[in-house]
Amino acid sequence: MKINVSIIALLAILLVFQYGKFFPEPIIHPYLLAIGILATIPVFLNAVKSMLQKKISVDLLASITLVVSMIKGEWVSVGFINLMITSARIFGTYTEGKAKSAIKGLLKLRPDNVRIKQKDGIVVRHINEVTIGDIVVVESGERIPIDGSVIQGEGSINQSSLTGESLPIEKHEGDTLLSSTLVESGIFLIRTEKIGKDTTFEKIIALVEQAQSGKGLIQTMVNTFSSWYILLTLLGSLSLYFISHDTNLVLSVLLVTCADDIAVAVPMAFYAAIAYAAKRGIIIKGGQYLEGLTRVKMVVVDKTGTLTRGNIAVSKVYPFGQYSEQQVVSYAAIAASMSQHPISKAILLYAQKKHIEIKQPEIFDEHPGKGVMAVFHHQHIIVGNKKLLLDKHITISYEQMQQYNKSSNAGYSVLFVGYDGTCIGNIVLSDEVRPEIRTTIQSLKHFGIRNIVMLTGDNEKVASHVMEQTGITAYHANLLPEDKVAFIKSHKGGRHLVAMVGDGVNDAAALAASDIGIAMGTIGTDAAIESSDIALMHDNLQKIPEVIAIGRHVVKIAHQNFIIWGVVNCIGLVLVFTRVIGPAEAAAFNFVTDFFPLMNSMRLFRRQSFDRVIG
Repeated sequence: MKINVSIIALLAILLVFQYGKFFPEPIIHPYLLAIGILATIPVFLNAVKSMLQKKISVDLLASITLVVSMIKGEWVSVGFINLMITSARIFGTYTEGKAKSAIKGLLKLRPDNVRIKQKDGIVVRHINEVTIGDIVVVESGERIPIDGSVIQGEGSINQSSLTGESLPIEKHEGDTLLSSTLVESGIFLIRTEKIGKDTTFEKIIALVEQAQSGKGLIQTMVNTFSSWYILLTLLGSLSLYFISHDTNLVLSVLLVTCADDIAVAVPMAFYAAIAYAAKRGIIIKGGQYLEGLTRVKMVVVDKTGTLTRGNIAVSKVYPFGQYSEQQVVSYAAIAASMSQHPISKAILLYAQKKHIEIKQPEIFDEHPGKGVMAVFHHQHIIVGNKKLLLDKHITISYEQMQQYNKSSNAGYSVLFVGYDGTCIGNIVLSDEVRPEIRTTIQSLKHFGIRNIVMLTGDNEKVASHVMEQTGITAYHANLLPEDKVAFIKSHKGGRHLVAMVGDGVNDAAALAASDIGIAMGTIGTDAAIESSDIALMHDNLQKIPEVIAIGRHVVKIAHQNFIIWGVVNCIGLVLVFTRVIGPAEAAAFNFVTDFFPLMNSMRLFRRQSFDRVIG
């Protein structure tokens, strides 16, 4: 409504500027008064709305300037003020829509029609007619329309629409496939598990749109600054009038100092940054996190799944006493069967490879950071660290501790298995350190982040081994989840922020406790996306320096906009006080210079602007 009124007024003003000389003066003044009032309506309403909310906005200054100009009969000034305000509003609406359409354009990747396998053959349905449980057929060259699991077929999938990584991923029976991803080779039968707005892809779209509607800290600073600036400008103008009694001078000052450009230019820069990051598989939930990244001086990282690949595997099993390896693995698998922890999954996979039947326990209990417990045929099974066994009064012999220390000193994670009150074996686990981690750590240090700390529930030997391989600056071992949260809280506060990097599921509490929580490898994981402030869809640590570079670049552009705005205002005030320009020229000056910060932000919509800063 307000934009429509502004557009009508804009056209009317342009008509007068173009053809006003052909109209007689008795007609042109009422005409200018009418369009001046028309164009002032949305500005005045916004000013009143802000004042009711106990805020001082740019619209208040513009409303006062318009009223004074009309009273004085400065019709050229009225025209330029309306041109300035209307252009800024239309420009802001257009660029905001452009930022959102850049993301919404991804929705075109989802096909309209879907082939569904039924008993009597394959039928074609519209995407909105697909239901959960339907078997969808997708061939090479087609995009997957839903989230689901492969029940037949194999091939390679391009997930660049979600992760920004174009390298294809091999998928087989039992794997999960996500909407919008492209089948590069193979044919898949996929059982539908999520449709419409519940799919990972559309949740990402919704998150980005929500982030673009939010305000970052620097955007809030714009509003706070504008309030004080406008108040000081009005008080200064009143003082100037009482001193000089020169209404033309006062009006010229008001015309030069209108600040609509900053109110539009800064949010525009953040819109562009959030949209660009989303296309690279980085979901940022608000501008405040982009700005916050520029003030991060400590990065806290989890070990498993973050510094390491998270592909934990059982490398060796040491049975104790009369128990065999098969018995140790069998009992461990019973306790692990109801856990979703990566270590439990590794134990179950090892049991499957050894063709050991996995049985379900009658009772299951999980102790985060320690291990799992279960009851099977009235016997207690414990799989976990040394502390968990000792807490349950299970004795660990000297020989058993020697075996534990031997594996632990070699840099492995080691679990104890307890059965019927006795320690019956060790399970030795291995996990490969990510090859890109050293480069990532070096990049973080290049950005001035010198304090990179690993928090892990593993023992000192394992933590020290990982530290040597990765180049992190410090570590804290033998931590429970609550210990990680306590560490982060103890280092928060002040201007410098703490960022936490984790897998987003097991580290949800620590991510929430940090100033900025970064969850990695979150593709297809709703809980991980929701628990973080920044979600990396691909499990590539190199994305962290990328998002820091994006944040620093957009904040740099925002600061440039403040400088541009300040310089042109100073020039305009000098011209006013030296009587070089009057009200009409001041309005024209402000109208022209308003576009400088706007165009500075607009260049961020060119992909090359961000490509250069992330290399």
